[in-house]
Amino acid sequence: MKTRIVLAGGSGLIGRSLAHLLLAKGYAVIVLTRSPSHQEGQIRCVQWDGRTTGDWTRFVDGAEAVVNLTGRTINCRHTPENRREIIDSRVNSVQVLGQAIASCAKPPRAFVQASGISIYGDAGDRWCDEDAPQSDDFLAQVCQLWEEAFDKVNASGMRKSVLRIAPALSPNGGFLDLLGKLTRWFLGGRVGDGRQFISWIHIADLNQMFLWAIERNAVAGVFNVASLNPVTNAELMRDLRRALHRPWSPPVPKWTLPFGAWLMGTEASLALTSCRTAPRHFLRNGFKFEFPELRQALANIYPPK
Repeated sequence: MKTRIVLAGGSGLIGRSLAHLLLAKGYAVIVLTRSPSHQEGQIRCVQWDGRTTGDWTRFVDGAEAVVNLTGRTINCRHTPENRREIIDSRVNSVQVLGQAIASCAKPPRAFVQASGISIYGDAGDRWCDEDAPQSDDFLAQVCQLWEEAFDKVNASGMRKSVLRIAPALSPNGGFLDLLGKLTRWFLGGRVGDGRQFISWIHIADLNQMFLWAIERNAVAGVFNVASLNPVTNAELMRDLRRALHRPWSPPVPKWTLPFGAWLMGTEASLALTSCRTAPRHFLRNGFKFEFPELRQALANIYPPK
């Protein structure tokens, strides 16, 4: 029987990509999803609601690892209702997974919990490693509540790790989806003064970091999941225009952001926050990046035709 990995909330961009890597490594993959239970090729998708225990808990018992990626997207208008959903979807999923683990005859060997680099808030040009001060804005509070719930989950012999994830670069959506469209429409200028730092991670490196957290005993505690080389917003948009063969585009004035964000159903602050993240703990463990530079990462995602 194959070793089993449970991906909670594994139907999103990161979960789908990670599931295929795990299959290639010979694992059996169980994805906990809000959709009715079904089979997708070799992936078994099992229904859960992210709040209550049920039949899905039997897949946690005896699993090699549980990876929790559950959480409503933050790429929305941060209305009071959406804020509640953003928090509740994260905290509730951790708590119910904790209940499932507590009832296991054989708890998972590893519990890997997603979090975000937004825990550091708007840090300007200051480098943020895993020991950097945490912010008190809304998204930082979301991450803090997420991690506090995770801290309360314990089981004998179970290794725990938190991965604070930077925006993932992928050809299949996510961070580059809207930016790529805007750039193709000749609207790929810098936002504001363009000096805000953007931390990022290629999806292939992100997958490998999750695999390390699943397989390696040394990966315990808090880890930043980000490339070695954050860039400014101006550099990001310049390199994205270059990758997509688009000319210079005029900058987006800061005063227009609230209106533009409202039209796109998102928050203007997401485009202005500066976070310069360092993956110090992964580097100490000897992690080697396949895509350490932005131009290299974009060339992989948008290969020359």
